[in-house]
Amino acid sequence: MSTNDPRNSFSCEEKWKNRILKGDCLVELEGLPIDLVDVVFADPPYNLQLEGNLRRPDHTLVHGVDDPWDQFESFQAYDKFTRSWLLACRRLLKPGGTLWVIGSYHNIFRVGSILQDLGFWILNDIIWRKSNPMPNFHGRRFQNAHETLIWALRDSKNKKYTFNYKALKAGNEDLQMRSDWLFPICTGAERLKDHFGRKLHSTQKPEALLARIMLASTKPGDTILDPFFGSGTTGAVAKRLGRNFIGVEREELYVQVASQRIANVQQLDQVDLEILLRTCAPKPRIPFLSLIEAGFIKAGMILYDKEKQHSALVRADGMLVYKGDSGSIHMIGCKAQQKETCNGWTYWHYDDSGKLRSIDKLRSRIRHEWLLD
Repeated sequence: MSTNDPRNSFSCEEKWKNRILKGDCLVELEGLPIDLVDVVFADPPYNLQLEGNLRRPDHTLVHGVDDPWDQFESFQAYDKFTRSWLLACRRLLKPGGTLWVIGSYHNIFRVGSILQDLGFWILNDIIWRKSNPMPNFHGRRFQNAHETLIWALRDSKNKKYTFNYKALKAGNEDLQMRSDWLFPICTGAERLKDHFGRKLHSTQKPEALLARIMLASTKPGDTILDPFFGSGTTGAVAKRLGRNFIGVEREELYVQVASQRIANVQQLDQVDLEILLRTCAPKPRIPFLSLIEAGFIKAGMILYDKEKQHSALVRADGMLVYKGDSGSIHMIGCKAQQKETCNGWTYWHYDDSGKLRSIDKLRSRIRHEWLLD
Protein backbone atom coordinates (compact mmCIF):
# COMPACT_ATOMS: atom_id res chain seq x y z
CA MET A 1 0.00 0.00 0.00
CA SER A 2 1.54 3.29 -1.05
CA THR A 3 1.95 6.24 1.27
CA ASN A 4 -0.49 8.18 -0.94
CA ASP A 5 -3.25 5.59 -0.53
CA PRO A 6 -6.06 7.24 1.46
CA ARG A 7 -6.42 4.05 3.50
CA ASN A 8 -3.37 5.15 5.47
CA SER A 9 -5.57 7.80 7.11
CA PHE A 10 -8.38 6.10 9.02
CA SER A 11 -9.44 9.26 10.83
CA CYS A 12 -11.34 10.81 7.94
CA GLU A 13 -14.37 8.86 6.75
CA GLU A 14 -14.93 11.39 3.97
CA LYS A 15 -11.87 10.12 2.11
CA TRP A 16 -13.59 6.82 1.43
CA LYS A 17 -16.81 8.17 0.03
CA ASN A 18 -17.64 7.96 -3.68
CA ARG A 19 -14.53 6.01 -4.63
CA ILE A 20 -14.04 2.92 -6.76
CA LEU A 21 -11.25 0.72 -5.41
CA LYS A 22 -9.71 -1.42 -8.14
CA GLY A 23 -8.68 -4.89 -7.04
CA ASP A 24 -9.83 -8.15 -5.52
CA CYS A 25 -12.66 -7.48 -3.09
CA LEU A 26 -11.17 -9.56 -0.26
CA VAL A 27 -7.90 -7.64 -0.43
CA GLU A 28 -9.47 -4.21 -0.81
CA LEU A 29 -12.07 -4.69 1.93
CA GLU A 30 -9.39 -5.83 4.35
CA GLY A 31 -7.69 -2.42 4.04
CA LEU A 32 -10.79 -0.42 5.02
CA PRO A 33 -11.49 0.77 8.60
CA ILE A 34 -14.20 -0.88 10.69
CA ASP A 35 -17.74 0.53 11.09
CA LEU A 36 -17.39 2.52 7.88
CA VAL A 37 -20.65 2.02 5.96
CA ASP A 38 -24.38 2.10 6.63
CA VAL A 39 -25.50 -0.48 4.07
CA VAL A 40 -23.92 -3.15 1.90
CA PHE A 41 -25.40 -4.19 -1.43
CA ALA A 42 -23.75 -7.30 -2.83
CA ASP A 43 -24.32 -8.90 -6.22
CA PRO A 44 -21.76 -11.70 -5.93
CA PRO A 45 -20.94 -14.36 -8.53
CA TYR A 46 -23.84 -16.82 -8.78
CA ASN A 47 -21.68 -19.89 -9.56
CA LEU A 48 -24.13 -20.92 -12.29
CA GLN A 49 -22.30 -24.20 -13.05
CA LEU A 50 -23.06 -23.95 -16.76
CA GLU A 51 -22.02 -26.95 -18.83
CA GLY A 52 -21.46 -26.25 -22.51
CA ASN A 53 -23.18 -23.69 -24.69
CA LEU A 54 -26.85 -22.84 -24.29
CA ARG A 55 -28.81 -22.70 -27.54
CA ARG A 56 -32.34 -21.76 -28.54
CA PRO A 57 -34.62 -24.24 -30.32
CA ASP A 58 -33.50 -22.68 -33.65
CA HIS A 59 -29.89 -23.52 -32.60
CA THR A 60 -28.78 -19.89 -32.23
CA LEU A 61 -26.39 -19.29 -29.35
CA VAL A 62 -27.65 -17.72 -26.10
CA HIS A 63 -25.16 -15.26 -24.63
CA GLY A 64 -25.44 -16.25 -20.99
CA VAL A 65 -23.18 -15.72 -17.98
CA ASP A 66 -19.96 -17.54 -18.86
CA ASP A 67 -17.49 -15.02 -17.41
CA PRO A 68 -14.43 -16.41 -15.58
CA TRP A 69 -15.39 -14.50 -12.42
CA ASP A 70 -18.52 -16.65 -12.10
CA GLN A 71 -16.68 -19.97 -12.15
CA PHE A 72 -15.56 -21.91 -9.07
CA GLU A 73 -13.94 -25.32 -8.74
CA SER A 74 -16.52 -26.67 -6.32
CA PHE A 75 -19.29 -25.76 -3.90
CA GLN A 76 -16.69 -25.87 -1.14
CA ALA A 77 -14.58 -23.26 -2.93
CA TYR A 78 -17.62 -21.07 -3.45
CA ASP A 79 -18.63 -21.38 0.21
CA LYS A 80 -15.14 -20.41 1.34
CA PHE A 81 -15.23 -17.33 -0.89
CA THR A 82 -18.72 -16.42 0.35
CA ARG A 83 -17.73 -16.72 4.00
CA SER A 84 -14.70 -14.50 3.42
CA TRP A 85 -16.48 -11.61 1.73
CA LEU A 86 -19.41 -11.72 4.17
CA LEU A 87 -17.03 -11.55 7.13
CA ALA A 88 -15.22 -8.60 5.53
CA CYS A 89 -18.49 -6.74 4.93
CA ARG A 90 -19.75 -7.44 8.46
CA ARG A 91 -16.60 -5.84 9.86
CA LEU A 92 -17.23 -2.70 7.79
CA LEU A 93 -20.91 -2.26 8.68
CA LYS A 94 -21.78 0.22 11.41
CA PRO A 95 -23.86 -0.98 14.39
CA GLY A 96 -27.41 -1.19 13.07
CA GLY A 97 -26.12 -1.48 9.50
CA THR A 98 -27.80 -3.83 7.05
CA LEU A 99 -26.72 -5.98 4.13
CA TRP A 100 -28.55 -6.81 0.92
CA VAL A 101 -27.39 -9.74 -1.19
CA ILE A 102 -29.00 -10.90 -4.42
CA GLY A 103 -28.79 -14.31 -6.05
CA SER A 104 -30.54 -17.07 -7.95
CA TYR A 105 -31.44 -20.61 -6.92
CA HIS A 106 -27.86 -21.59 -7.78
CA ASN A 107 -26.35 -19.75 -4.83
CA ILE A 108 -28.77 -17.79 -2.62
CA PHE A 109 -29.55 -20.67 -0.25
CA ARG A 110 -25.87 -21.30 0.39
CA VAL A 111 -25.29 -17.57 0.95
CA GLY A 112 -28.26 -17.37 3.35
CA SER A 113 -27.04 -20.27 5.44
CA ILE A 114 -23.52 -18.86 5.70
CA LEU A 115 -24.61 -15.34 6.66
CA GLN A 116 -26.75 -16.80 9.46
CA ASP A 117 -23.76 -18.84 10.66
CA LEU A 118 -21.73 -15.62 10.78
CA GLY A 119 -24.23 -13.84 13.03
CA PHE A 120 -26.27 -11.79 10.57
CA TRP A 121 -29.97 -11.45 11.45
CA ILE A 122 -32.29 -11.91 8.47
CA LEU A 123 -35.02 -9.26 8.22
CA ASN A 124 -36.66 -10.23 4.92
CA ASP A 125 -36.24 -12.19 1.77
CA ILE A 126 -37.42 -10.21 -1.24
CA ILE A 127 -38.53 -11.72 -4.52
CA TRP A 128 -37.61 -9.68 -7.58
CA ARG A 129 -40.17 -10.79 -10.17
CA LYS A 130 -38.96 -10.03 -13.65
CA SER A 131 -41.64 -8.67 -15.96
CA ASN A 132 -39.58 -9.74 -19.00
CA PRO A 133 -37.56 -12.83 -17.98
CA MET A 134 -35.50 -14.92 -20.35
CA PRO A 135 -37.47 -17.98 -21.47
CA ASN A 136 -36.54 -21.56 -20.65
CA PHE A 137 -35.64 -22.41 -24.23
CA HIS A 138 -36.05 -26.17 -24.02
CA GLY A 139 -39.25 -26.16 -21.99
CA ARG A 140 -37.99 -28.73 -19.47
CA ARG A 141 -38.28 -26.56 -16.36
CA PHE A 142 -40.36 -23.66 -15.10
CA GLN A 143 -39.24 -20.34 -16.52
CA ASN A 144 -36.77 -18.68 -14.16
CA ALA A 145 -38.72 -15.47 -13.66
CA HIS A 146 -37.31 -14.20 -10.35
CA GLU A 147 -34.23 -13.65 -8.24
CA THR A 148 -34.08 -13.52 -4.46
CA LEU A 149 -32.67 -10.79 -2.24
CA ILE A 150 -31.86 -11.30 1.42
CA TRP A 151 -31.99 -8.25 3.68
CA ALA A 152 -30.09 -8.83 6.91
CA LEU A 153 -29.01 -6.87 9.98
CA ARG A 154 -25.35 -6.93 11.03
CA ASP A 155 -26.36 -8.70 14.23
CA SER A 156 -29.37 -9.14 16.50
CA LYS A 157 -27.95 -7.00 19.32
CA ASN A 158 -28.54 -3.60 17.71
CA LYS A 159 -31.87 -3.45 15.89
CA LYS A 160 -31.98 0.32 15.37
CA TYR A 161 -31.72 -0.02 11.61
CA THR A 162 -33.15 2.25 8.92
CA PHE A 163 -36.45 1.29 7.32
CA ASN A 164 -38.42 4.09 5.68
CA TYR A 165 -41.77 2.40 6.20
CA LYS A 166 -44.02 5.47 5.92
CA ALA A 167 -42.38 6.79 2.75
CA LEU A 168 -42.62 3.40 1.06
CA LYS A 169 -46.25 3.01 2.07
CA ALA A 170 -47.13 6.48 0.81
CA GLY A 171 -45.46 5.68 -2.49
CA ASN A 172 -47.41 2.42 -2.75
CA GLU A 173 -50.94 3.84 -2.78
CA ASP A 174 -51.00 3.82 1.06
CA LEU A 175 -50.49 0.07 1.19
CA GLN A 176 -47.63 -1.70 2.95
CA MET A 177 -44.77 -2.38 0.55
CA ARG A 178 -44.79 -6.09 -0.14
CA SER A 179 -41.83 -8.46 -0.33
CA ASP A 180 -42.41 -9.25 -4.03
CA TRP A 181 -41.16 -6.53 -6.35
CA LEU A 182 -41.96 -6.36 -10.05
CA PHE A 183 -39.27 -4.83 -12.27
CA PRO A 184 -38.07 -5.58 -15.79
CA ILE A 185 -34.56 -6.85 -16.35
CA CYS A 186 -32.09 -4.27 -17.59
CA THR A 187 -32.85 -3.52 -21.25
CA GLY A 188 -33.06 -0.63 -23.69
CA ALA A 189 -31.08 2.53 -23.21
CA GLU A 190 -30.15 1.58 -19.64
CA ARG A 191 -28.30 -1.54 -20.78
CA LEU A 192 -24.64 -0.64 -21.29
CA LYS A 193 -23.15 -1.95 -24.55
CA ASP A 194 -19.82 -1.86 -26.37
CA HIS A 195 -19.12 -0.52 -29.86
CA PHE A 196 -20.39 -3.78 -31.39
CA GLY A 197 -23.74 -3.64 -29.55
CA ARG A 198 -22.79 -6.40 -27.11
CA LYS A 199 -23.66 -6.23 -23.42
CA LEU A 200 -20.80 -4.75 -21.45
CA HIS A 201 -21.77 -6.63 -18.29
CA SER A 202 -23.66 -9.93 -18.34
CA THR A 203 -25.53 -9.37 -15.06
CA GLN A 204 -26.20 -5.61 -15.01
CA LYS A 205 -29.04 -4.90 -12.55
CA PRO A 206 -31.83 -2.37 -13.25
CA GLU A 207 -31.49 0.98 -11.53
CA ALA A 208 -35.10 0.74 -10.33
CA LEU A 209 -34.17 -2.25 -8.16
CA LEU A 210 -31.30 -0.39 -6.48
CA ALA A 211 -33.47 2.69 -6.05
CA ARG A 212 -36.08 0.66 -4.18
CA ILE A 213 -33.38 -0.77 -1.91
CA MET A 214 -31.87 2.62 -1.10
CA LEU A 215 -35.20 4.37 -0.64
CA ALA A 216 -36.21 1.59 1.75
CA SER A 217 -33.11 1.21 3.90
CA THR A 218 -30.95 4.34 3.71
CA LYS A 219 -31.09 8.03 4.53
CA PRO A 220 -29.67 10.91 2.46
CA GLY A 221 -25.94 11.09 3.13
CA ASP A 222 -25.61 7.41 4.04
CA THR A 223 -22.81 5.35 2.50
CA ILE A 224 -23.47 2.14 0.56
CA LEU A 225 -20.68 -0.37 -0.02
CA ASP A 226 -20.79 -2.56 -3.13
CA PRO A 227 -17.99 -5.16 -3.08
CA PHE A 228 -18.87 -6.40 -6.61
CA PHE A 229 -19.29 -3.03 -8.29
CA GLY A 230 -19.43 -4.18 -11.90
CA SER A 231 -20.83 -1.53 -14.24
CA GLY A 232 -21.55 0.85 -11.34
CA THR A 233 -25.33 0.67 -10.93
CA THR A 234 -25.03 1.10 -7.15
CA GLY A 235 -22.86 4.20 -7.54
CA ALA A 236 -25.09 5.75 -10.19
CA VAL A 237 -28.25 5.30 -8.12
CA ALA A 238 -26.53 6.44 -4.91
CA LYS A 239 -25.43 9.68 -6.53
CA ARG A 240 -28.89 10.28 -8.03
CA LEU A 241 -30.56 9.78 -4.64
CA GLY A 242 -28.11 11.86 -2.59
CA ARG A 243 -26.30 8.91 -1.03
CA ASN A 244 -22.59 8.03 -1.04
CA PHE A 245 -20.96 4.86 -2.28
CA ILE A 246 -17.79 2.82 -2.02
CA GLY A 247 -17.25 0.35 -4.84
CA VAL A 248 -14.75 -2.47 -5.27
CA GLU A 249 -14.13 -3.89 -8.74
CA ARG A 250 -11.22 -5.92 -10.10
CA GLU A 251 -11.87 -5.56 -13.86
CA GLU A 252 -10.32 -2.43 -15.36
CA LEU A 253 -12.96 -2.19 -18.09
CA TYR A 254 -15.78 -2.13 -15.53
CA VAL A 255 -13.97 0.48 -13.45
CA GLN A 256 -13.70 2.77 -16.48
CA VAL A 257 -17.32 2.20 -17.53
CA ALA A 258 -18.65 2.75 -14.01
CA SER A 259 -16.58 5.92 -13.51
CA GLN A 260 -17.90 7.49 -16.71
CA ARG A 261 -21.46 6.38 -15.98
CA ILE A 262 -21.46 7.91 -12.51
CA ALA A 263 -19.85 11.13 -13.73
CA ASN A 264 -22.84 11.64 -16.05
CA VAL A 265 -25.45 11.28 -13.28
CA GLN A 266 -27.30 14.30 -11.91
CA GLN A 267 -28.65 14.24 -8.34
CA LEU A 268 -32.43 14.45 -8.05
CA ASP A 269 -33.99 17.32 -6.15
CA GLN A 270 -36.60 16.75 -3.44
CA VAL A 271 -39.55 17.13 -5.83
CA ASP A 272 -38.12 14.50 -8.18
CA LEU A 273 -37.55 12.15 -5.24
CA GLU A 274 -41.17 12.48 -4.15
CA ILE A 275 -42.33 11.72 -7.70
CA LEU A 276 -40.09 8.64 -7.73
CA LEU A 277 -41.65 7.37 -4.52
CA ARG A 278 -45.15 7.83 -5.92
CA THR A 279 -44.40 5.76 -9.02
CA CYS A 280 -46.63 2.69 -9.07
CA ALA A 281 -45.58 -0.67 -10.44
CA PRO A 282 -47.57 -2.06 -13.39
CA LYS A 283 -50.29 -4.58 -12.59
CA PRO A 284 -48.82 -8.09 -12.41
CA ARG A 285 -49.88 -10.64 -14.97
CA ILE A 286 -52.53 -13.20 -14.08
CA PRO A 287 -52.24 -16.45 -16.06
CA PHE A 288 -55.46 -17.99 -17.41
CA LEU A 289 -54.61 -21.11 -15.39
CA SER A 290 -55.21 -19.09 -12.22
CA LEU A 291 -58.91 -18.81 -13.12
CA ILE A 292 -59.10 -22.60 -13.20
CA GLU A 293 -57.12 -22.99 -9.98
CA ALA A 294 -59.45 -20.49 -8.28
CA GLY A 295 -62.54 -22.40 -9.50
CA PHE A 296 -63.91 -19.51 -11.59
CA ILE A 297 -63.47 -21.53 -14.77
CA LYS A 298 -63.75 -25.33 -14.77
CA ALA A 299 -62.18 -27.90 -17.06
CA GLY A 300 -64.69 -28.93 -19.70
CA MET A 301 -66.38 -25.52 -19.86
CA ILE A 302 -67.03 -23.95 -23.24
CA LEU A 303 -65.85 -20.43 -24.01
CA TYR A 304 -67.34 -18.32 -26.79
CA ASP A 305 -66.57 -15.20 -28.73
CA LYS A 306 -68.90 -12.26 -28.16
CA GLU A 307 -71.14 -13.21 -31.10
CA LYS A 308 -71.07 -16.93 -30.20
CA GLN A 309 -69.75 -17.77 -33.65
CA HIS A 310 -66.77 -19.70 -32.27
CA SER A 311 -66.41 -21.93 -29.23
CA ALA A 312 -63.47 -23.62 -27.50
CA LEU A 313 -63.18 -26.26 -24.79
CA VAL A 314 -61.24 -25.48 -21.59
CA ARG A 315 -58.64 -28.07 -20.60
CA ALA A 316 -57.51 -28.63 -17.02
CA ASP A 317 -54.01 -27.37 -17.85
CA GLY A 318 -55.32 -23.96 -18.95
CA MET A 319 -55.19 -24.59 -22.69
CA LEU A 320 -58.15 -24.26 -25.04
CA VAL A 321 -59.15 -26.81 -27.70
CA TYR A 322 -60.62 -25.56 -30.99
CA LYS A 323 -61.26 -27.80 -34.02
CA GLY A 324 -58.54 -30.21 -32.99
CA ASP A 325 -55.96 -27.54 -32.17
CA SER A 326 -54.90 -26.66 -28.63
CA GLY A 327 -53.13 -23.60 -27.30
CA SER A 328 -53.36 -20.51 -25.12
CA ILE A 329 -56.40 -18.25 -24.98
CA HIS A 330 -54.57 -15.85 -27.29
CA MET A 331 -53.33 -18.45 -29.78
CA ILE A 332 -56.72 -20.14 -30.10
CA GLY A 333 -58.38 -16.74 -30.45
CA CYS A 334 -56.06 -16.07 -33.41
CA LYS A 335 -56.98 -19.40 -35.00
CA ALA A 336 -60.71 -18.83 -34.53
CA GLN A 337 -60.56 -15.42 -36.21
CA GLN A 338 -57.78 -16.33 -38.65
CA LYS A 339 -55.85 -13.30 -37.48
CA GLU A 340 -52.23 -12.84 -36.43
CA THR A 341 -52.97 -11.24 -33.06
CA CYS A 342 -55.68 -11.61 -30.45
CA ASN A 343 -56.20 -10.53 -26.85
CA GLY A 344 -57.75 -13.70 -25.47
CA TRP A 345 -58.86 -11.95 -22.30
CA THR A 346 -61.29 -9.70 -24.16
CA TYR A 347 -62.14 -12.15 -26.96
CA TRP A 348 -63.34 -15.15 -24.93
CA HIS A 349 -66.53 -15.18 -22.86
CA TYR A 350 -68.23 -17.68 -20.58
CA ASP A 351 -71.93 -18.42 -20.13
CA ASP A 352 -73.28 -17.09 -16.83
CA SER A 353 -76.93 -18.21 -16.55
CA GLY A 354 -77.60 -17.39 -20.19
CA LYS A 355 -75.51 -14.21 -20.32
CA LEU A 356 -72.08 -14.02 -21.93
CA ARG A 357 -69.46 -12.42 -19.71
CA SER A 358 -65.84 -11.66 -20.52
CA ILE A 359 -63.21 -13.79 -18.81
CA ASP A 360 -61.36 -10.51 -18.26
CA LYS A 361 -63.94 -9.78 -15.53
CA LEU A 362 -62.72 -12.89 -13.73
CA ARG A 363 -59.12 -11.75 -14.05
CA SER A 364 -60.10 -8.43 -12.43
CA ARG A 365 -61.84 -10.34 -9.66
CA ILE A 366 -58.69 -12.34 -8.93
CA ARG A 367 -56.60 -9.16 -8.86
CA HIS A 368 -59.04 -7.64 -6.38
CA GLU A 369 -59.16 -10.71 -4.13
CA TRP A 370 -55.39 -11.05 -4.20
CA LEU A 371 -55.06 -7.31 -3.37
CA LEU A 372 -53.16 -6.73 -6.59
CA ASP A 373 -55.31 -3.81 -7.81
